[in-house]
Amino acid sequence: MDVRTEDVEHLKKAYDGLQPELTRFLEDSVPDMIIYDFAPYWLPEAAAKLGISRVYFCIFNAWFFAFFGPTDMMVDGSDPRKKAEDFLVPPKWVPFKDKVAYKPFEVNWMLSSAERNASGVSDIHRAGKVVAGSDAILIRHCHEFEGAWLNLLEELHQKPFIPLGLMPPPTHVNGSDEKNETWDFISSWLEVQERGSVIYVALGSEVTLNQSHVTQLALGLESSGLPFFWASRKPAGSNEPFELPDGYEERVKGRGLVWKGWAPQMRILSHESVGGFLTHCGWSSCVEGILLGLPLVMLPFLVDQGLNARVLEDNGVGIEVPRDEETGLYTSDSVAESVRLIMVENDGKRRREKAKELSLIFGDRELHISYLENSIV
Repeated sequence: MDVRTEDVEHLKKAYDGLQPELTRFLEDSVPDMIIYDFAPYWLPEAAAKLGISRVYFCIFNAWFFAFFGPTDMMVDGSDPRKKAEDFLVPPKWVPFKDKVAYKPFEVNWMLSSAERNASGVSDIHRAGKVVAGSDAILIRHCHEFEGAWLNLLEELHQKPFIPLGLMPPPTHVNGSDEKNETWDFISSWLEVQERGSVIYVALGSEVTLNQSHVTQLALGLESSGLPFFWASRKPAGSNEPFELPDGYEERVKGRGLVWKGWAPQMRILSHESVGGFLTHCGWSSCVEGILLGLPLVMLPFLVDQGLNARVLEDNGVGIEVPRDEETGLYTSDSVAESVRLIMVENDGKRRREKAKELSLIFGDRELHISYLENSIV
C-alpha cells in the first residue's frame, strides 16, 4: 500500500512502537546477524547488547548519503549548514570537483529532514544513529561508476561500506507475467511505433504534480511531435487535480498514450520502440533506464532526485529540463526542447551514445551478481 509522502513520519512513529517486541524477539532468537534500513535507529543498540552483528542496508547511492556529512554531525545535529543557500553548493568535505548540490526549489526537503518530525526525531538523526551503531554498511553502489564516493563514505564514517553493485532488475519476462490484458493493450500500442521513437514518461509514485506541472508537461510532450507513453498514476492520497488540456487525448491519439494507472515499467522500457526515458530520477528508475542504454530527460522533485540528476547529467547520459530554480516550474517549450534534444537532435547524439556506453556497466549482470556474492563472503 502506498503512503502519502507527508504521512511517512507517522509511519515511522508507528514503526518505533515495535521496539519492545522486536527487542524481545531478538532476545529469544539470538540471530548471528541482523540487517536493517535507516528507520529503526534504536535497533543497533538493542542488538549490540545481545552480541548480535549489525549491518545497515543503505538503499541510497553513495553521493546522496555523503551529502549528509560525517556520523557525529548527523547524530548530534551539528551540521553548520542551516540556511537554504548552504545546500546550493557541494559540501566542503567533498575533496574532488563535483556538481552535487541542490537547487533552490529542492532545498526545503533537505532542511526539513534535519528537523524533528511527528516521530520525535529527524530523518538525518535516524540515519546517523544507524550508521554509528552498525559494524558495516551495505550500499547500492559499485566501484565502476562514481567509485570515489565509496572511499569518501568510509573516510566520513570510519566504517566499512560494502558495495552491493547496482542491483539491476532482470530485463526478461517471467512466464507467469507474459500474458495479461494490461500488457496486451500496451504492447499492441508500442508495436505500431517505429523502433527507438517513443519516449517513456514516468515520475514515480511519490511525486505530486500540481496543475501547472501537469499542463506544461502535457503540452510539451504534444509539441515535441514525438511518440510518447506517459504513465501518469497519481500518488496515494493526492488531492491535487490532474486535468489534461481540453481535447488533449484526442489530439495526440495514436502518437501519444496517457496511461492512468500502474504500468509495467521494465517491460515498457525494454520494448524496442522505446528510445528514451523522461524520469523523476529516483535511483531505481535511473538504473533501469541506463542498463537498457536509454538516454534520460530528467525532471527531479525531491529527496535524492536532484543530486542524481546532477551526477547523471555530468556523466553525459541525459539532460535536466530547464526550469525556474526558485519555484521549480517549467514550460512546455522547455519540455519539448529537452525531449527532442535527447531523442532526435544532433546535439543529443553524444548523450545517446554515452547512455549505451554506460549500459555496459549498469547492465552487466555478472558484475553486479559478483558484488552480491562477495558481500555474502
